[in-house]
Amino acid sequence: MCGVRNLKIGKKGVGPVSLAGALTVARLEFRLRIRAGRWRWLVAAWFLVLLVVTVLVRAALSERTLGQEQLAARGAIMFGIVMLIVLGLALLVAPALAAQSVNGDRERGTLATLQVTRLRAAEIAVGKLLASWGTAAVFLLVTLPLALWCYAEGGLSVLRLLTVYGVMGLLLGVVCALALALSALLARSTTSGVLAYLTVFALTVGTFIAFGLATVLTQDTATAVEQSCGYNQDGTPQPGSCQEVSYETAVPRTDRTWWILAPNPFAVLADSAPAAPSRRERRPDGSLQEVAVPLDPLGALSRTLHQIRVRPVQQPGQYGGTEFSVPSGAVGAAVWPTGLGIDLVLAAGAVWLTARRLRTPVYRLARGQRIA
Repeated sequence: MCGVRNLKIGKKGVGPVSLAGALTVARLEFRLRIRAGRWRWLVAAWFLVLLVVTVLVRAALSERTLGQEQLAARGAIMFGIVMLIVLGLALLVAPALAAQSVNGDRERGTLATLQVTRLRAAEIAVGKLLASWGTAAVFLLVTLPLALWCYAEGGLSVLRLLTVYGVMGLLLGVVCALALALSALLARSTTSGVLAYLTVFALTVGTFIAFGLATVLTQDTATAVEQSCGYNQDGTPQPGSCQEVSYETAVPRTDRTWWILAPNPFAVLADSAPAAPSRRERRPDGSLQEVAVPLDPLGALSRTLHQIRVRPVQQPGQYGGTEFSVPSGAVGAAVWPTGLGIDLVLAAGAVWLTARRLRTPVYRLARGQRIA
């Protein structure tokens, strides 16, 4: 009894993260996933589905559809469409890779095997994140041949290709970290899986809905002027019948609410893509100017995100009078640094929370939860 009385149980908190410890956990997780065997079929099915999508997109972007002016940028247009589809499908795959990583091991009684070792809680959390994130990266890298096909079609720069893949990899890591935190917080793997998908929904569709509602609630009321005229039967205005009429109008202030849409993964991906393809267009005076290709989805979405950061001003209307609108040619600041920063902060907080939930010894357990 004296020996037991003098035994001290050390508390393994979050603490510093050892790279060797995190990699050890990641290797264990990878071996468990590989032994399952089904991942090979999943990766093959993933590639075949995206290959069919790419073939259909290439068939749709024919010379008749694009025209001679945009034909040179066909590869960039293909790449933008395919990558948005890849991101949408990847956001459905990534939560499943981490939503059962902690509570699934706890239900099987294998989590305690790691917790009784010299591994710290933070090393276990980071190792499990690396395993799920690495698996998601495998699904992403499988699509690289499709991106190279888009590059061969022309109009796509290497910088844009690498940037899109890099940002998409970070976004998948964010989703894996959030799903891992839910797995550590909740006792049931089914519940954490459902909430992980709801979290992805909140980041994508939810931010768009919240942006629209916040813009409606924060809009201004201003006075605009409209020119009202009487018209003849031939459609010409009657002389001396035109007069200016003032009226109250609602002015959306998206420059106040753009930050709600910034963490959206699709907004981050599109706005971070550099070197949008352009084409030469002749002005009325005969000079040439570079104009962005309108069918490029990443570039079009990026330009829209930049415009919502510009404050609308009062300016002459098209048919006389005044109206409130964004000045022509005005370009706002980029949205993706703020959005990606918010996503990375959420991911860091999720990893910290996961490490907190993996600390030992555990003094309080949820109802129905077990250690081993």
